[in-house]
Amino acid sequence: MLLFVAGLATILYLGLNAEPASTVVLLPDADGRAGALELRTASDQQRLDTPYASATSNARGVFVTAVQDADAVRQRYAQTLDARPGKPVSFTLLFEFGSAQEVSPDFQPVLQRLMALVSDYPAPEITVIGHTDRVGTLLDNDRLSLQRAQTVRGWLIQAGVDPAMITVAGRGEREPAVATADEVARAENRRVEINLR
Repeated sequence: MLLFVAGLATILYLGLNAEPASTVVLLPDADGRAGALELRTASDQQRLDTPYASATSNARGVFVTAVQDADAVRQRYAQTLDARPGKPVSFTLLFEFGSAQEVSPDFQPVLQRLMALVSDYPAPEITVIGHTDRVGTLLDNDRLSLQRAQTVRGWLIQAGVDPAMITVAGRGEREPAVATADEVARAENRRVEINLR
């Protein structure tokens, strides 16, 4: 009897002091496909490459794998899944030739859509990237692209976006939307990209 009690006490002690298991579930993309995930501990390794495949590591670092039901995953991890940020969204504004202020007339609808989406992100980050066409020098285009990005940043702040959420960059003529020869003025390249994530 004493041996049984000692054994039970040991199991209870180990159960109370064991590190909790860690579980990983591979979620599919919007198109239903999943990438792959390599998991490793000092004792084991596993590869997950099926939607809703899961691996749980026990206290010894050994993985137990399974493929879970999509509805069961959504139900069990609802709070975690609901906390995920929205998918990144991008907007493009076109500028007039040589200007850092004159933007195409579609600016107001773009700004309204962006402002409507910002509240869907628990900790929004907005990146504003200015671009130019290939007319002018590299130095002038670098300066102009940054001015365009700063102009859009100012408009976003005026609309109520917290300045701490916004980063700006100017890429000059280095990343054209449409490839052209040097000194070609192409409207699609005179743009500012706004990325919300």
